Parts: sequence; structure tokens; C-alpha cells
Amino acid sequence: MSMLAPLLNVVVIIVVLVILLSMAVKIIPEYERAVLFRLGRLVGVRGPGLILIIPFIDQIIRMSLRTIVFDVPPQEVITRDNVTCKVNAVLYYRVVEPDKAVVNVERFHEATNQLAQTTLRSVTGTADLDTILSQREKLNETIQHIVDESTDPWGIKVTAVEIKDVTLPQEMHRAIARQAEAERNRRAAVIQAQGERQAAEELANAADILVKSPGALTVRMLRSLSELSNTQNTTILFPLPMELRQLLPK
Repeated sequence: MSMLAPLLNVVVIIVVLVILLSMAVKIIPEYERAVLFRLGRLVGVRGPGLILIIPFIDQIIRMSLRTIVFDVPPQEVITRDNVTCKVNAVLYYRVVEPDKAVVNVERFHEATNQLAQTTLRSVTGTADLDTILSQREKLNETIQHIVDESTDPWGIKVTAVEIKDVTLPQEMHRAIARQAEAERNRRAAVIQAQGERQAAEELANAADILVKSPGALTVRMLRSLSELSNTQNTTILFPLPMELRQLLPK
């Protein structure tokens, strides 16, 4: 019994050392960083790889550096031209300074998402419907700049914002369809008028050439008669050349 007591003490010491060692050794993956606090005070950022901490004194908070994709829920917006629509977007951001993301803001994911939603409503509310539908790139850059500037003190970098969908009421669908139909009719009328003008110009040029060239009208007439002669049951009236008027006695 006296020999088992020292052996038991050694086993207990070994178990305690193994537990302390497991608590002191931490492995941080490449895509993470460890924000280290010692007795409640920020010490710095550690990782990636193997790091050592002091058990019961140090505390680490793991922060992922990978890009986070957040689907902004549809936001009901009243545009500048008083059209009600729903707009949703996709937000891409990542943590670039883990210590700021832990110390300067509480639940940085939720804070960034809420900021993106309010910014989306504010920016799209200052634009008219045609701008939202046709100039999304400009709106995306504006939203990204505002959100990125606001989240910079939090150690967050907003890499991209993309407006994904714009939902319109049925009344606006019918109005846009009528507008598109009117636009197509206008373009068709303009194209027809341009074609008639070009045809008139070409006919005027052809008439000038025929008038200035003696015998040109007769050659053109003979060509037309040769084309008509290929059809059956056709009566051909052969006109006299205009040049014969000069040979007739006055």
C-alpha cells in the first residue's frame, strides 16, 4: 500500500500536466487568427500554426478571415419617382483586422448585415426606377463605398455589393410593357421615315443623272421593256426617244 501511493501521485501529476499542456497548445488554421487576451487585456493576434497560451490566464477568440457571403433580405423601397418596389442584394465582406472586429463592435456579422440593409434602402430610395433598373453598377459602387467606409473601424473590408433582384408590382409591369411598346412603335416610325427620305434622295440623284446624260432615259426604258417582254399577255407601248424632238421640224 505504501508503494502504490507514490505511483498514484505520479500518475495524477502526469494527467494534470497532459491536461495543462492540451490547454496551453492551440493549433490555428491558415484561414483563422486567434485574438489573445491576457487577464482581460488585449495582447495581440496570433496564428496561423501552433501557438502557446497560459492556461486560466490567457483567453483566445478565433476569427475567420474567409470571405462571408450574406444575402440581404428584400427591402421595400419607395423610389424618388414614388414607385414602391422590393430590392434585395448580395454582400461580400471579410475580416481584415481581427482585433478590431472583437474589441470595437459587438457581433460584427449582425452589425454589418444591418448596416447593409439600411444603406440599400437609403441609396435606392434616392434614385428613380429607371436608374435602379438600368444603372445597377453605379448603385452597387455607391452602396459598397458607404458600407465599407462605415465598417472600416470594425476591421471589416467590404469587397463587393451586387443588387440581385428588383420586384415590381403588377401595375408597374403593365405600365412598363406599354412604355416599351410605345418606344418600339416610335422607333419603327422613325426607321420608316428615314427609309423614305433615303429612297427619295436616291430617286432624285437618279433623275439628275438621267437628265444630264443624253440617251440615258432611252437606255433605261429599253431595259425596262426587255424585262417586261419575258411575261406573257403583255401589251408593250414603245415610246419614241425624247432626242427625236430635236430632229422634228419646228
